[in-house]
Amino acid sequence: MTQPILQVSHLTKRFGGVAAVLDVSVDVLPHETLAIIGPNGAGKTTFYNMLSGRMTPSSGKVTFEAQDITGLPPHRISRMGVSRSFQINNIFNEMTVRENIEVALTAYHGDSRRWYNIASRNRPIQQEADMLLERLSLTDLAVRRAGVISYGDKRLVEIAMVLATRPHLVLLDEPTAGMTPDETHRVTALVKSLAATGDYTFLITEHDMGVVFDVADRVLVMHRGQSLVLGTPQEVKMHPEVRRAYLGDAEEEIAP
Repeated sequence: MTQPILQVSHLTKRFGGVAAVLDVSVDVLPHETLAIIGPNGAGKTTFYNMLSGRMTPSSGKVTFEAQDITGLPPHRISRMGVSRSFQINNIFNEMTVRENIEVALTAYHGDSRRWYNIASRNRPIQQEADMLLERLSLTDLAVRRAGVISYGDKRLVEIAMVLATRPHLVLLDEPTAGMTPDETHRVTALVKSLAATGDYTFLITEHDMGVVFDVADRVLVMHRGQSLVLGTPQEVKMHPEVRRAYLGDAEEEIAP
């Protein structure tokens, strides 16, 4: 039997007397893509913050690759192989696309001081940056300033920076938010392509149900901080509680 890469056990986060996340448990299998959906206020961001070390759980446990990472700081969790993108682009607009990726690679390899001089004379980092540019179809934008490229391309640069940390588990937070249909298609195709390599396990929060049902192997539905349903996209799509609580029982909204 395949051992989970991530085990979340009875995870809870309280703010005063209010539970933003309450007793959520889920096992994530290696190389799968698990989507986490739910209405605003369902607890998805708080859940992500606890997994990535930005918040300490009130109770419960998070185990990654058989190691307890509960409450560890973000940099230690990242070093162990868990990396996260954010809803808002987290890139350096005044730098080129290649320089952004070199920053992430230089930090990953352990010396972020005077990063530009280090990267400019470090051939292995340059080569690794070029490989990531090619993998994400960003080579043509390598010398463009990141601040002037399209929103969709900025999200791809951020994903490239996440991959530069060589994660085993990638947390994508609303990766297609604010995108045009063409940009959404590019990001969706990229996630599917990366998942197909078998190099990564993905957790993805997403409001676009078309994206969710296209990329996810399983879907966790959260509602009012709790786990409502966990199952395949088809099981979730047809679940009556999900349709009432989140999908609005509107077939056209959830058609794959």
